[in-house]
Amino acid sequence: MRTAERTDPVPAAAGRVMMQAIVQRRYGTAPEDVLRLEQIARPAIKAGEVLVRVRAAGVDRGTWHLMTGQPYLMRIIGFGLRGPKTPVPGWAVAGTVEAVGQDVTGLEPGDEVFGPARGSFAQFATAPANRLAAKPAGLTFEQAAALPGSAATALQALRDHAHLRPGQHVLVIGASGGVGTFAVQLAKAFGAEVTGVSSTAKADLVRAVGADHVLDYTREDPVAGSQRYDGNAGHHRRRGRRPLAGRDRPQPPGAVAVPVRAAEADRLRHPPAPRRPGDPAGPGRLRSDHPGHRPDLPARPGRGRRPSPGRGPRPGQGRHQPRRTGPPGK
Repeated sequence: MRTAERTDPVPAAAGRVMMQAIVQRRYGTAPEDVLRLEQIARPAIKAGEVLVRVRAAGVDRGTWHLMTGQPYLMRIIGFGLRGPKTPVPGWAVAGTVEAVGQDVTGLEPGDEVFGPARGSFAQFATAPANRLAAKPAGLTFEQAAALPGSAATALQALRDHAHLRPGQHVLVIGASGGVGTFAVQLAKAFGAEVTGVSSTAKADLVRAVGADHVLDYTREDPVAGSQRYDGNAGHHRRRGRRPLAGRDRPQPPGAVAVPVRAAEADRLRHPPAPRRPGDPAGPGRLRSDHPGHRPDLPARPGRGRRPSPGRGPRPGQGRHQPRRTGPPGK
């Protein structure tokens, strides 16, 4: 593996303690081209924060997006146009508490913790004290560092939103992904019967993490049959394939749907009506029998540009007007 050329480390202010860290100054798709080991100043802790001596740092898809700066919209919304504003990557950490800031209670130096922390690809990282949790004794630091992102999302979906109970039947869509693999394991730990949805190539993985049943979405629609589920969690969108038929249909009494994406939650609350022959085309047009139809409101106008009052083209102007070549008045 080829490495990037070293640059002089950023000088630290007088009295600052130095540390080693992985630093990124620009975006790129090859880690060996944009990531380099440097000596930088150790971060200072603020009130309510904890300084963690890093024993392991988590890597997930979000870390890759921040390294590449893709999708490009993330650069515009504040992550940095030409390079990341936070030069040290990493968002998840597991380690020991090195020092605590003011107003921090419940944590002391030497405690083993894990949780989200910005700039975890370094010897030390800071994190809000209320975002850290005690590392279970049965987990290694490497295992704990992999939990704050996908595992926390799956836990919140099943425990806090679905209120999963023993004996319920759960459908996990995207069971082979980051959130999905944790959702399968957590649902089994809650005592539920789990059906995982994946491709043919990932079916063995889904079974290995504990799914009772595995459905191959390339061969069958997991929600098209008569089977009913008490809850479903996962990413419903399948790139390049048709959406799951019937996923917006009414659920049986007591059923809970737990979409991961906020956009999917809105879509479940307000499902689009299928078009019928003779229905008007275009955005903003709803059938008269659709629950969202408002007969008292006019249809939304098209997206074409409307001329402003009094701002029409003056005589002799416009791209289709003939050019005047003679002297004025002729």
